[in-house]
Amino acid sequence: MSAYAAPVRDMRFVIEDVVGLGRVAALPGLEGTDGDLLEQILAEAGKLAGGVLAPLNEIGDRQGSRLENGVVRTPDGFADGYRQFIEGGWNGVAFEEEWGGMGLPWLVATALQEMWQASNLAFGLCPLLTQAAIDALREVGSEEQKRLYLPKLVSGEWTGTMNLTEPQAGTDLAAIRTRAEKMDDGSYRLRGQKIFITYGDHDFTDNIVHLVLARSPDGIEGTKGLSLYIVPKFLVNPDGSLGARNDAKPISVEHKLGIHASPTCVMAYGENEGAVGYLVGEENRGIEYMFIMMNNARLAVGLQGLAIAERAYQQAVDYARNRVQSRALQGSAGPVSIIHHPDVRRMLMTMKAQIEAMRGLIYDVAAAIDVADRHPDATERRKAQARVDLLIPVAKAWCTDAAVEICSTGVQVHGGMGFIEETGAAQHYRDARITPIYEGANGIQALDLVGRKVARDGGAAMDAFLVDVDATLAALAGDDPALAHLRDRLSAGRDALARATDWVVATMPKDPAAAASPSALFLKLFGLVAGGWLMARSALAARDALTAGANGDASWLETKLVTARHYADHLLSQAPSLLAAIEAGGTTVMALAEDQF
Repeated sequence: MSAYAAPVRDMRFVIEDVVGLGRVAALPGLEGTDGDLLEQILAEAGKLAGGVLAPLNEIGDRQGSRLENGVVRTPDGFADGYRQFIEGGWNGVAFEEEWGGMGLPWLVATALQEMWQASNLAFGLCPLLTQAAIDALREVGSEEQKRLYLPKLVSGEWTGTMNLTEPQAGTDLAAIRTRAEKMDDGSYRLRGQKIFITYGDHDFTDNIVHLVLARSPDGIEGTKGLSLYIVPKFLVNPDGSLGARNDAKPISVEHKLGIHASPTCVMAYGENEGAVGYLVGEENRGIEYMFIMMNNARLAVGLQGLAIAERAYQQAVDYARNRVQSRALQGSAGPVSIIHHPDVRRMLMTMKAQIEAMRGLIYDVAAAIDVADRHPDATERRKAQARVDLLIPVAKAWCTDAAVEICSTGVQVHGGMGFIEETGAAQHYRDARITPIYEGANGIQALDLVGRKVARDGGAAMDAFLVDVDATLAALAGDDPALAHLRDRLSAGRDALARATDWVVATMPKDPAAAASPSALFLKLFGLVAGGWLMARSALAARDALTAGANGDASWLETKLVTARHYADHLLSQAPSLLAAIEAGGTTVMALAEDQF
């Protein structure tokens, strides 16, 4: 497996020139975030990612995590890697200084998260879920809960988990059976079993803070009877010290296709006296609170798609430069490295273009989160939050679907050696395959997009997005031939998305099944256009920098223009073709009887 080098230059370009660090740094509390600080942080994080975490990736895949005498043991070097991670303060980058964080923008934290996930996806899942738990407690935890748990979670001294799924209740959370019984002291006793709990147990930290969705003592059937509870591995005394071991334990670790080093646990709560839990917020609002965690995690999983795709791309490029085979079609007397062959170039260029579009989209959503959190004007905060809500299912699903495709292409670039485990290309593909499944399967993301995010508001949030696309199209207008082709492709994609949106808004109220059937295609169309919009902004930023004088960066900036053109020709060009299938309304999807399949 080849080494990982954080693409710091690309990250900085997107943050500073495409998304716009200036507009984020102008927000209250973020004024000190400038280009010099960004460069320093990215460089230091890149050293940890490339020098410490990346070398553990293959070890983790080979060894996996294992359950021994009721305790999960992680692969060699992982606990020490985690120690170095928290000693650097990396766990709390985006969180408030009052809880021990750095107070930096989510935009910057997202770039760092890309590094952790790209260097070692199985490792990166641990801070990913802790980050989601922190977000939930910041929003709805009591002052006492914040005092007891946030400093340790933000520092990384403790980790957090998210407990939803049960054997009989996958996506259907209404079927949850784990129950909570209220005690005289105000605490609760939980009894039940959860499955697929990422880092449900491990040997990184002294304590693990489980956030568990369970049925309230008097909870009605369905999701409205669910509440959210803090269930720590070890009980926490009022002074913050650790008390007795709680009745919560892992009973098995799943054997998986990929991410072997990440312990996916079956957790048993209350097999003896009952697992002690503490209510978060109000009873029967657990789903509402859990969505805080899920939205955070869904964006982070979309980011995982970007990250593992970047890792696969770096390895594919390295292999293509060094693998010598066959003569070039023109101008070679003997065999050449396979990067000279047109089809290999096509694969690499398509990987590169998709990755740059994905990075632009993910980082743009992160910047919108900063605006939604901190802008002094309430109207601007609401607009930014509407954009975040609209784009999160696209970021999660489109980026993870693309990641599987990109990692598969990475295997193809390696040829037969890609199918051999020792090269590492297969691991990227295996690891990537979970990302379209967990944190809400991509079909659920598509249903959420068409139902809640488009049809429910009559397409208002989408209209606001299309206004921004139109502004970019106006900026592309002119005589520059490097931008004209991109403008035409983006315009066609934008019109297809607008028509598809009108169809969804009109169809959903009268025939929900017809609107839902092509929802995955609608999401793909949206992703292609959103990616094209960000690639257009990238091309404009590169053109402007070239016009202003590139200071030695001309060749690098020209690659941005070529990559944007490739995205337009090979990816964005697909967008209009999806419209006919969407407007067909899934006529055939529900047409066959069960026994006809």
